[in-house]
Amino acid sequence: MKNERAIIITTGVIVGLIASMLVYFGNPANMGYCIACFLRDTAGGLGLHNAKAVQYIRPEIIGLILGALGAAYAHGEFAPKGGSSPLTRFFLGFFAMIGCLMFLGCPFRMLLRIAGGDLNAWAGLVGFAGGIYAGIFFLNRGYSLKRTYKMTIAEGSLLPAAALALLALLITAPAFIHFTKAGGGPGAKHAAVAVSLVAGLAVGALAQRTRFCMIAGIRDFILFRETKMLYGFVAVTVAALLCNLGLTAATGTSFFKLGFVGQPIAHTDALWNALGLFLAGFACVLLGGCPMRQLILAGEGNSDSAIAILGFVAGAAFAHNFGLASSGAGPTANGQIAVVTGIIVVAMIAYLNTYKK
Repeated sequence: MKNERAIIITTGVIVGLIASMLVYFGNPANMGYCIACFLRDTAGGLGLHNAKAVQYIRPEIIGLILGALGAAYAHGEFAPKGGSSPLTRFFLGFFAMIGCLMFLGCPFRMLLRIAGGDLNAWAGLVGFAGGIYAGIFFLNRGYSLKRTYKMTIAEGSLLPAAALALLALLITAPAFIHFTKAGGGPGAKHAAVAVSLVAGLAVGALAQRTRFCMIAGIRDFILFRETKMLYGFVAVTVAALLCNLGLTAATGTSFFKLGFVGQPIAHTDALWNALGLFLAGFACVLLGGCPMRQLILAGEGNSDSAIAILGFVAGAAFAHNFGLASSGAGPTANGQIAVVTGIIVVAMIAYLNTYKK
């Protein structure tokens, strides 16, 4: 792809603007896009957890998968494959989600929180970079989950088909689908379905074409001194920041609040913010990409990424059913135990797939 750096920066700017505008249109503050939060909300919408404040099938998730599917088909890149240590990938996804819900956001929301003035997110960034370093330690020593195999079109189409089914459930709203009541929490805050879906389709297509990934920016810089994806990382943050400042000036409503205290859907415990994203970064390096990247790969027909997404969903349900997820009041004791356990388990997975092949 010609002019890759310029294309990635442009993509970052567009994605950052879309994320901020989604907040303007109704999504929770500093959460125009959060893959972890939106998978958690979707799990709640399907009744997989009982946290009534976070139950809504998020169209952005559906759009990401279908946007990537469309872009992959259009460019001859829909290539179903899988079979690379699926159960291991499930557990890596599971613990990555536990880490994200300790921090209260995925790596993408970390950038949006920084762009919204949340200084707590910088602790998350430090932890996230540390987790990527930990993963690179094993990558440099031969870590691998073995090869993938060519799969059937039917296999590669299952998750996109599930995304379409979710869209049908959202639109028809049968009685068994759960929706957070108005004023009842973050699940009740969302842009219109059409707006969210179009935003998801756009970001999914752009991310598919550019291989956009929150992990890749830091990983590739450390490994190869390659900066193009890191520029995209920065472009998202700067674009969202400028959009937040512009919206604040134009509307009189604060879309930017600099400080530690009183940030939306966030807590001030720096240690556990850092450790949460350390776990998420470590696990996602071993998976080969951030949660958004896993959705994009699943849209391209990668069943290994689909298994990782099922791990994310299971982790979200488990976290809210057993009191592992943080809240604005801070981390829970159960969550702290789960994060430490997750770091140990992920380190064991890394070790066993590096030195005990």
